[in-house]
Amino acid sequence: MSLFSLKSHNGPLTKDLVQEPGNFGLGKVPSRLKPATTTTSICGYCATGCQLKLHLDENGNAINLSPQAGYPVNLGMACPKGWQALDPLDSPDRATAPLLRDESGKLAETDWKTALEAFTTRFKSIKEKHGAESVAFLSTGQIPFEEMAFLGCLFKFGMGFIHADANTRQCMATAATAYKQSFGFDAPPGSYADFEESDVIVLVGANLCIAHPILWQRVMRNKRNPQIIVIDPRSTETAQAATQHLALKPKGDLALLYAITHCILRDGRIDEASIANTEGIEEFSEFVKDYSPKSVEEKTGIPAATVEAIARDVSDPEKRVSWWWTMGVNQSYEGTRTAQAIINLCLITGNIGKPGTGPNSVTGQCNAMGSRLFSNTTSLIGGHDFGNEAHRRKVSGILDIPYENITSQTSLAYDEILNAVVDGKIKGLWIIATNPFHSWVDSEKIAMLRENLDFLVVQDMYKTTESARLADLVLPAAAWGEKDGCFINSERRLGTIKPVRKAPGQALTDFRIFRLIADAWGCGEHFKKWTHSEAAFLLIREISTGQPCDITGIRDYQHIDEKGGIQWPFPGKSPDEAKERRLFEDGKFYKPSGKASILFSPPAELPEPPDEKYPFLLLTGRGTSSQWHTQSRTSKSKLLKKLYPENAYLEINIRDAERLGIKDGQMLCISSRRGEMKASAYIAPTVQEGQIFLPMHYPEVNRLTHSSFDPHSRQPNYKACAVEITSI
Repeated sequence: MSLFSLKSHNGPLTKDLVQEPGNFGLGKVPSRLKPATTTTSICGYCATGCQLKLHLDENGNAINLSPQAGYPVNLGMACPKGWQALDPLDSPDRATAPLLRDESGKLAETDWKTALEAFTTRFKSIKEKHGAESVAFLSTGQIPFEEMAFLGCLFKFGMGFIHADANTRQCMATAATAYKQSFGFDAPPGSYADFEESDVIVLVGANLCIAHPILWQRVMRNKRNPQIIVIDPRSTETAQAATQHLALKPKGDLALLYAITHCILRDGRIDEASIANTEGIEEFSEFVKDYSPKSVEEKTGIPAATVEAIARDVSDPEKRVSWWWTMGVNQSYEGTRTAQAIINLCLITGNIGKPGTGPNSVTGQCNAMGSRLFSNTTSLIGGHDFGNEAHRRKVSGILDIPYENITSQTSLAYDEILNAVVDGKIKGLWIIATNPFHSWVDSEKIAMLRENLDFLVVQDMYKTTESARLADLVLPAAAWGEKDGCFINSERRLGTIKPVRKAPGQALTDFRIFRLIADAWGCGEHFKKWTHSEAAFLLIREISTGQPCDITGIRDYQHIDEKGGIQWPFPGKSPDEAKERRLFEDGKFYKPSGKASILFSPPAELPEPPDEKYPFLLLTGRGTSSQWHTQSRTSKSKLLKKLYPENAYLEINIRDAERLGIKDGQMLCISSRRGEMKASAYIAPTVQEGQIFLPMHYPEVNRLTHSSFDPHSRQPNYKACAVEITSI
C-alpha cells in the first residue's frame, strides 16, 4: 500500500518511506565517531510528535538518528522528514550573526549589542509616537512552549504591547475555536490509540498517508478490520487506500454532515445518555429537518442512498466510531461549524470519551497545541481569560509581575494585525520562526504592506526566507536540535526536545534572545525567574493549576522522559504512570453547566465560485511526505529534495486536459484575481473535472489564494478559489 507518492519529471512514483527501526542511514561509522551515547528528542516537524533517538559522538554532538522503538506515539517508525531532521542544521544559509539594514539599504552583519539597541530604540520610538497597539508580533507553532510563553509574557507584560498572534492561526484556529465553543475549553478528546481501536474511522479533509504517515501506520495496525471512510473532493493517497471514498464537491462537507445527522435523528439512532449531557439538541433537531440527503445532493455531489448508508455506519451502537479531520476542514471559511458538525455527531451517537471514538483534530505543527495553551496570544497563558480579573491576579502572583501589567485587552487576530498594518495603525512588526511573506493567503498583498512598516524584525534560523530578506533587522536563532524545551502533540502529549548541536556563529536560542531583550528593554527584573527553559516550565506548570490543562503532577523534564511523554491533564493527584488519557469519560464538560453545546449555522456559499472568466476551482494541500510548509527546512536536505519535484506542478483531470489540449508536463499559467504563477501539468485521475490541485509548498501558490476567513476562528480559507489556466 502506498504511503508516499510524488510527481517526477518521469511520471508518478510511489514508495513506502515509513521505516522500521534499524540502521537506516547510519552505514559504517568510523571508530573515532562511534556514538558514545544516545539521547531522545521529539521531531520538530508535524504534531504527530514522534520521538527520535539521537546518536551522539564522544563530544555530545548528534551524528545520526533513528526512531525510538518504545515510544507510544510512533512505535519505532519515522517518516522521511524525521529521518532527515538533522540536515537543515548544517545549511550554509543559516543566520549566524545579527543583520541590520544599513543606509544603503543592504542587510549587513553587526553585533548583538548593536542589534539589541536597534530593536529597543526603534520599537520604543514607535510606541511613544503611536501607542501600545502600534507594534505586534507574529510567531509560531514550531518552538518549545517555554519560549512561546516567555515571548508572550515579555511582549505584553514587560514591553507593554497588546497585539500578537501565531501561525497556528493558519492551521489549528478552527479546531481550537470549535472545541472552546462546544466543550468550554480547547480540548481534543482522543488518543492515537483510538486509530487502532475503532470499528469505523472517518477522515474528513485528512490525507494521513502524506501529511501524517505515522498516524496512517497506526490505522494499519488496527486489528478490528475497520471501515475507513474518507470524505475529500480529491482522490488522495488516503482516499485510494480507504474502504470508501466520498468524493464530495469542494466545501460541501457541512451540508453532508447535516444530512448524515438528519438521518440519524430521524431514525432515532441516538445515545440518550450522551445527549443528556448536551445543550441545544432540540433546536438542532429542528434545524436539520431541512437537510434531507436528497435536498443536499446538488451541493455535495453525494447520492442520497450513499448518505443514508453512511449515517447507518456511523451510528451503529455496536461499533466504535472515530472522526478525524485536518486542514481540509480547518482552512475554510466555515471550518468552525464543520468541525462542530463532527462534534455534534459524536455527542448524538455517544462516540466520545470511549476507546476508538471521538471528534479528533490532527494538528499541523509540532507544537501548535503548546502555542494554543501557553503562548499568551489568543488566551491568557495557561488557557486563562484575559477578561477575567481572578485569572489576571493568579498569573500576576505566580509570575511576580505587577497586576497592572497584566493586560485585560485581547489581541487582534493574524489577519486583523495585517489589516492594521495596511491601515497604518501598526507600524512595527516582529516575526519569530515563521515566514508569512510566503505562507499567508494572497501573498502579493502582504508583500505590499511591507511599505507601511517603519520597522520589521525577523527572528529565524535562516537569513534567506522571504520574510528575512525584507527585514530591517534579522536576529539569528538556534534551531530544533540546538535547544531544549517541550512540545505538545495532537493527543495532548508533552514530550521533550534536547540540544545535540551547538548553534552556529552568534546564533542564540530564542529563549536567550528574549532574555537579552528583556534586559535591554529595561523590564528584566519582571522576568528574573525565567533563567532557563526548565525554570520556565515550572512556572508554566504552576500557572496550569486548576485548569483543564493542569500539569502540576509533572515533576520535571526527566519525569516526562521516564514516562514516554505525558498527556494533559496530569494534575498533582494523578497516578504516576504512563497511559492513554481520553477526555470526557465521565460525560462532564468544561462549561458551567457541565454540558457540551451543540452549535450550528446554515452552510454558506463559496466566497469565490468559478465563473466564465475563472472556470476552475483551485484546491491546495500537502504535496508529499518529504515536503514541509514553506520548505525553509526540507529544501536544505539533499535527500528530501530528491523525493519531490523542484518546481511547482498542477494536477488536472484528463478530460479537462483533453478539452484544453494540455499535454502531460506542459508548462501552464494559472491565474486568479490576485496573481499568477507557472506550473507543469500533471494529468491525473486524482482531481474531478473543473478542479485543479497545487501543492502548498511552493511560494507562488499563495499569489492565487483568496483572503476569506472563518468568522469564528479567523482562519484563512486556503482550500478553494477560482482560477484560470492558459498554456505557455
